[in-house]
Amino acid sequence: MKLKLGFALIAAASLSACVSSPPPRQMAAAPQRQGVEGSWVDPNGIVSTFQAGTFNTRASDSNALLASGTYTTLSPTLVEINMTSLVRKTQSRVNCALVSQSQLNCTQDSGAQFSLSRRG
Repeated sequence: MKLKLGFALIAAASLSACVSSPPPRQMAAAPQRQGVEGSWVDPNGIVSTFQAGTFNTRASDSNALLASGTYTTLSPTLVEINMTSLVRKTQSRVNCALVSQSQLNCTQDSGAQFSLSRRG
């Protein structure tokens, strides 16, 4: 009887080793952001946020509002910003080209150029 029980346990263990486990779960890739929506940062750490047509820029250290305005999407890769600098008390227009999902190259109406990198 012990011999039959031993063979039964060995057979059961052998069969359980043959049962395949379910494939590992694959993590869903985070959806890629489209357009300029979200937060961007310049080389000095100043944070610009684009949200539902509203644009604002804040100091990275104090979170003080430096500029605000609106933006219009002209094409999937071009955005026009109309903003007021609260520091200089001036209004300007800025055209930006989305060169990749993580880089935005901008030119102010004065000709000055700057780049922003997507944050997060």
